[in-house]
Amino acid sequence: MKIKTAIMRILILLLILSCVCFLAACRERRDDPDGPVEAKPVIYLYPEEETEVTVKLDYAGNLTCTYPVYNDGWTVTAHPDGVLTDKSGQTYNYLYWEGVSGIEYDFSEGYCIAGSETAAFLEDALSKLGLTRKEANEFIVYWLPLMQDSPYNLIAFQSDVYTDSARLSVEPAPDTVIRVFIAWKPVNKPVYIPAPILTAPVRNGFTVVEWGGCQAE
Repeated sequence: MKIKTAIMRILILLLILSCVCFLAACRERRDDPDGPVEAKPVIYLYPEEETEVTVKLDYAGNLTCTYPVYNDGWTVTAHPDGVLTDKSGQTYNYLYWEGVSGIEYDFSEGYCIAGSETAAFLEDALSKLGLTRKEANEFIVYWLPLMQDSPYNLIAFQSDVYTDSARLSVEPAPDTVIRVFIAWKPVNKPVYIPAPILTAPVRNGFTVVEWGGCQAE
């Protein structure tokens, strides 16, 4: 009887350990997806007059969240102040998407900024990249909590690497497109990296603006 009881205890212990290992593995897969997460790219639409606009995204990855729901594209009525209205009458400030990809971001140019100086850096950089104060504020409110406590942040604003992997198709065609995407990673000490000159097109006519980012590995 004692032997059977001991065996049962061992089997129960092994079962518990198996469950713990399984849950840990599941958590690890959630915390470390198959590639970096393109987090909160948001798309603003500013037509010169009220216009029905269709936006499609050709993304080299898997979409994990969209709002409003992406059904082979978004079709909304866009107003000059940026307010978007869907067919049910629901309003939105922007179109939102998030996804997972295997993109390797370009850190050949960029900036190494102390965590405590990140807010001031982003305010200046985003203005040079063409975001309005409202758009920059929404960018900073999302990303600053993740960056400000790092000793330093290695920051690189992406161009073709991002836009080639997340192509936007907008109908009617916009006159001006501004897409700002930040790849960054925390580092423990200053890193030298050549700094690019930040510029932006002048907003003219129907303007589409997008910002997003990714904490790179």
